[in-house]
Amino acid sequence: MSLQAKMITIDCARPQALAGWWATALRTEVDEDYGEFVVVAAEPLVLGFQRVPEEKRVKNRVHVDFVAADRTEEVERLVGLGATVVDEHAVWGPTWTTLRDPEGNEFCVSD
Repeated sequence: MSLQAKMITIDCARPQALAGWWATALRTEVDEDYGEFVVVAAEPLVLGFQRVPEEKRVKNRVHVDFVAADRTEEVERLVGLGATVVDEHAVWGPTWTTLRDPEGNEFCVSD
């Protein structure tokens, strides 16, 4: 049996609110709500949102990279939902934008 990735879990203060934001961002719905842990499945990606007592203070050690047919349009839509732009990069050919979700977790959107 091989090791397979199942879910990416994001620590947060308000799992229901953040899962709801991500469900809207990924154009899907919240799948499971266990109170302290909420799941959003946007096939093939599954995100878990886990309540933790401490606030986010530094850059994520792991983040999710997304791809969009129209990166600029998608970044504008996400900002309209409450994301904030951190930076834009162009290396090796592709261009990507680093953003933060409403609780400050970084993610990227690429061409």
